[in-house]
Amino acid sequence: MVPFTLPGERVRVRVFRNHKNFSEADIVTILTPSPQRIAPPCPAFGTCGGCQYQNLAYDEQLLWKRRQVEELLKYMADTVFPVSPVIGSPVEYGYRSKITPHFNAPRGDGKPLPIGFLRQGTRFDIIDVPRCVIATDAINARLAEARATVRTKAENGDYARGGTLLLRDASGVVTTNYDDIVTETVGDLKLKFLARDFFQNNPFILPAFTGYARDQAAASGARFMVDAYCGSGLFALTAAPAFEQVAGIEISDSSIVFAKQNATANGLKNVTFQAGDAAAIFAGLTFPAADTVVLIDPPRKGCDESFLTQLFNYGPRAVVYVSCDPATQMRDLKAFLAAGYELTAVQPFDLFPQTRHLECVITLRKK
Repeated sequence: MVPFTLPGERVRVRVFRNHKNFSEADIVTILTPSPQRIAPPCPAFGTCGGCQYQNLAYDEQLLWKRRQVEELLKYMADTVFPVSPVIGSPVEYGYRSKITPHFNAPRGDGKPLPIGFLRQGTRFDIIDVPRCVIATDAINARLAEARATVRTKAENGDYARGGTLLLRDASGVVTTNYDDIVTETVGDLKLKFLARDFFQNNPFILPAFTGYARDQAAASGARFMVDAYCGSGLFALTAAPAFEQVAGIEISDSSIVFAKQNATANGLKNVTFQAGDAAAIFAGLTFPAADTVVLIDPPRKGCDESFLTQLFNYGPRAVVYVSCDPATQMRDLKAFLAAGYELTAVQPFDLFPQTRHLECVITLRKK
């Protein structure tokens, strides 16, 4: 495994770690470069652990990510199914609306304190990144000010340990305070949430992304929809016009407060939100399962066994599964197939250009 190399290249490498069935290595020299290799625009590329694909033409990134999903589907879910071409981001750089630069405890050596991201392949070594090319222009403009503030405080002895900054760009307004309430615009919706809370970080692709999830859910023919990891209401509210009623369920009480406020502010009266207990997520839900589609967007670790058991016991007509980690999604897919669901669509979205990450939406229908 050799980071920052491309398919088809011939390289000289230095192996630094051996495992049972593979080795890890660093590039020494690229002997024969790929015709798809391009010059990365970021001077930190290859050192910073944030991006992996800046040296690969964007069209090729999308092909490579489609192949990632195909291989995970085949080898982790034991399923061969056509994967639709990856829907790319309308913006390839300057798209990211949230970054969290880090800094370690000041060393007291008189050198400027590095503020940035982890060095590739390390857990603690931070490299200085004065500008992030995948972050929005508004974030980069505010980043200079935030870095200067941290360095001044460090020189004054205000830090005994390291820390993490937050820069969140919501519709062009950048905040650095974790507890600020911010507003993001998605299509015709305006959604409020806490700056520290999870929200998709590529606003440019969100209308297409949420629109596809809504259309897949509506195509099931269900009259009702349940958003089982609803957060502040992104998918529930964008899907609401396509259903008679939508219910959002979320374990976080604070997120439910914002979801309810967002429904009211956007004039959506057919959406309700409730805080669900992890042990009884679907308790009190009155929608008939045979006429309900469930949309799930779990964290990177995927669905836990308790959630899947409750979902299968409820037995909805269809499920739209949104995931930021196709590996855990394909692991969960095996459970869906065993529970009597069949796969009807696999659609990757590139919310994270220049990186190895992607979102994938799979649609399942109960047999």
